[in-house]
Amino acid sequence: MNDFLPQKPWDTVLRDPLPGRNLKPRTCGLSMVIDKGLGIRETLDLAELAAPYIDFLKLGFGTSMLYSKSLLQNKINILREHDIHVYPGGTLLETAVLQGCWKDFMRTSKKLGFTAIEVSDGTVTIDLELRRQLIQEAKHIGFLVLSEVGKKESGVHLPIEKQLELIRHDLDCGVFKVIIEGRESGKDVGIYEASGAIRKDDVDRLLEQLTSADCIIWEAPLKSQQEALIAQFGPNVNLGNLFPHDIITVESLRRGLRSDTLRLAMCRNRLPDDDSLLPATARF
Repeated sequence: MNDFLPQKPWDTVLRDPLPGRNLKPRTCGLSMVIDKGLGIRETLDLAELAAPYIDFLKLGFGTSMLYSKSLLQNKINILREHDIHVYPGGTLLETAVLQGCWKDFMRTSKKLGFTAIEVSDGTVTIDLELRRQLIQEAKHIGFLVLSEVGKKESGVHLPIEKQLELIRHDLDCGVFKVIIEGRESGKDVGIYEASGAIRKDDVDRLLEQLTSADCIIWEAPLKSQQEALIAQFGPNVNLGNLFPHDIITVESLRRGLRSDTLRLAMCRNRLPDDDSLLPATARF
């Protein structure tokens, strides 16, 4: 029997409680995964299971320097074959800037097969002119360019005015998206308090000055942060620093398939004037 099978088994029965999720290729609703050392088989498993839900994978913490060339290229090839952009992380480019070899770093990244580059100054101080050169050179080579705003040192928070200056500068230079620093901890960094709670005033002040939040990727490693950002911006908010084992559950959050955001969908669809069903983390 050759009965037609839908792409996913529930397609003809159920719909997403939170509708409107963008499919790949997309420019909004991006999910960026941080890879802290996945093996080849883990990378292949992740790509086979979750490629439709991953837009970018970052090889974090300079880990790409610790792999053999063949292993690294194998990882990159697997991701590219599954339409996932892969890049080496901003700190590695900062290291290249510190050592005066950033042009060689970019050219080598291109030869290895990386498709994106992140320009950041989370640790190394980079002035606006050099930041512009880094972005323009990466674009010239053919990378999709991301930039990042924020410092990695715990407890150090850039003033909102400085963040806005950098965001506008980078967008004017032609970056695809600007990442707001959140590290892998999501605590006492960027827009997050030491507890991991979102600094609502910071987010509001950023949004007041930006035409749209679509230009931002919010690093949000914690579920409470993902849930709150989805509650404010909807299922197509751009999220980063997602852990590989969380990518499917984050997609479930986006679509209202977890209890936390199913209650959000119930509130929006049935009781538009009553937020009593909203999870507490969604009321930031």
